[in-house]
This record gives sequence, C-alpha cells and structure tokens, in this order.
Amino acid sequence: MVDAARARKLADRIQQIVAEMLERRIKDPRLGFVTVTDTRITNDLRDATVYYTVYGSDGERAETAAALESAKGVIRSEVGRKTGVRHTPSITFVMDSLMENAAHIDDLLAQARARDAEVARAAQGASHAGDANPYREPGEEADDEDDEPGAGEDTRSDGLGAAGARGGGDGRTGPPSS
Repeated sequence: MVDAARARKLADRIQQIVAEMLERRIKDPRLGFVTVTDTRITNDLRDATVYYTVYGSDGERAETAAALESAKGVIRSEVGRKTGVRHTPSITFVMDSLMENAAHIDDLLAQARARDAEVARAAQGASHAGDANPYREPGEEADDEDDEPGAGEDTRSDGLGAAGARGGGDGRTGPPSS
C-alpha cells in the first residue's frame, strides 16, 4: 500500500499529463471538446481512472470515447515517461456525468421555485381558519365568569388543586399502600 497523499499527487499529475496530451499531441478528428474533470488511482498505483466531459451531442460523445480508447496506449506511455514510477498505471477513461447531474439539479430547482410561487399565489388571499391567535393570553378572563367557584373547581393558589392537597386524587389520605 502507498501513502494516500502520494497517490493523490500522482493522480493530479496524471490528470495534468492527460489534459496536456489531449490539448496538444492527440490529433484525432473524432476527439471533441474534452475536459478532464478528475483522476483517481488505486492504492497500489496500478490502475488510474480518468473522468472527462465532452461538450456536444451524444454522437460526438461516442466518437470522443472511441478516440480516447484508441489513444490510450500513447497516453499511457507518456504518463509513464513523465511520472517516472516503476509501474505505469493502466488508464481507463470514464465519461463524467457531472453536466447531466447539474442540469437535472437545475430542473429540480426550477420545479421547486414554480411550486413555491404557486403556493404563494394560493395563499395570497387566504385567511386563517381559526382565531388569529388561538392561544389564551395571560390576564384574559375565562368565558364563564359569572359562575362561582364550586365543588369541582380548583380554588388553591399553589396549583395543586383539591385532589393534590388530599394526597394524590384517589380519595385516600396518607401514603399509598402496596
């Protein structure tokens, strides 16, 4: 196993070499507008995966994939020459779906904005179903003010109530029995 920092540095270097080769040395007419987005390498430095995006249609993407596959040997030999590692990693090109994912997320955000606007339009003229403030405010009098405190109501100020003063509300006085 190799240090993760060394593997990351090698992956970055391979990404630079591949991007430079695609820009300057590979002259395949099938090669479209390619951007190398990421490179990952295994911990044993034997296999490198190069992620790329292509600007264009599906046909141009397929042609670019074929061009990269045919140039893989030249690119691998250049990577081996410029990195100086004992074993040159095999290279695999993978189409990065970053652009499609970003477009999908943009579509989802646009749908969410449209739904939010629809809800805002529906709520514009609406009013609450109940009272504006459904909670009883301190200091408000109860609706049954004319009733006198009777046998069933709590008249104590300590909050225990009649049942709490007797010892539990079950009618018994004294400690609970087992």
